[in-house]
Amino acid sequence: MSIWRVLLAIFFPPLAVVDKGCGSVLIVFLLTLCGWVPGVIAALVILNNPK
Repeated sequence: MSIWRVLLAIFFPPLAVVDKGCGSVLIVFLLTLCGWVPGVIAALVILNNPK
């Protein structure tokens, strides 16, 4: 996980996980709509997953 991905996950979470698949982007987008913090946490968790 690069520093650019972390910064992107903090400022615009759905864009940070765009290469992880459509489901991840949709989940992070919906969580970001519910609140900025849940979206950031979900993006960082997905980015930290090695798979």
